[in-house]
Amino acid sequence: MQQRSSLIIRFIPVIIAVVIMIFQRCSSETFQNEAGRSARLGLSREQESALGLQSYREVVNQSRTITSGPQYEMVRRCAARLAQQTGEQGKTFTWAVSLVDSPQINAFCLPGGKICVFTGILTVAGSETGLAVVMGHEMAHATLRHGSERVFQQKQTQTLLSGVSFSLGDMSYSQRRAIMGAIGAGAQYGYLLPFGRDHESEADAVGLRYMARAGYDPREALAFWQRMGRVGGGKNPPEFTSTHPSHETRIKRLTDMMPEALKLYQQAGGR
Repeated sequence: MQQRSSLIIRFIPVIIAVVIMIFQRCSSETFQNEAGRSARLGLSREQESALGLQSYREVVNQSRTITSGPQYEMVRRCAARLAQQTGEQGKTFTWAVSLVDSPQINAFCLPGGKICVFTGILTVAGSETGLAVVMGHEMAHATLRHGSERVFQQKQTQTLLSGVSFSLGDMSYSQRRAIMGAIGAGAQYGYLLPFGRDHESEADAVGLRYMARAGYDPREALAFWQRMGRVGGGKNPPEFTSTHPSHETRIKRLTDMMPEALKLYQQAGGR
């Protein structure tokens, strides 16, 4: 009887954590994204925009930006064409784009529509259409509000881990560390990373629509990701350990999406 009581007392922090998680879930904002999925969010639109603007200013202030020339004009033109195709969600954004002079192969779009493109990725893009693949994908992350959804997921995970940690308070440090490590790894590989890969696939799908509606040939997406697969000698971590799908998985999914994207491209006047 005493052992049972001790067991119940041990699990009280976990029960409290689960109750808090349910409250977090019930009180969170739900959002029907363009990918057709209902998402729960950890930040309001105002909070997202404020954080996005703050991060954008920090990157721009700490970087050397290019403000004229053919590359700059191409980036601006591509961003403007894509922004016009981001639908109702994109209309709420105050779009801005900066070209950062850096060999880093990267581009991102922060919540609220603040975009940074690094010159290093322009070589891989190869053309404005290739750039549209990258920018469409990154802009889709923002319009799909993936950052806010990740905040909610991390809140839920942290709440549960805190409850488990309190319930193990009478154990030795080494025992507690081993158990928490195993649970943390389970959350990482079984919950957070798959969500990250799902977000990437959603951004691929929606970004492909954006570029097709903007009049960019969506077939370039396949060639672009093939080129990206060759960057760094084609070495990528195993898919289950990464927030991104493998290049092979990504190309296969994009191939499956291509018929729909080509219809949108043709409607936009493409051939």
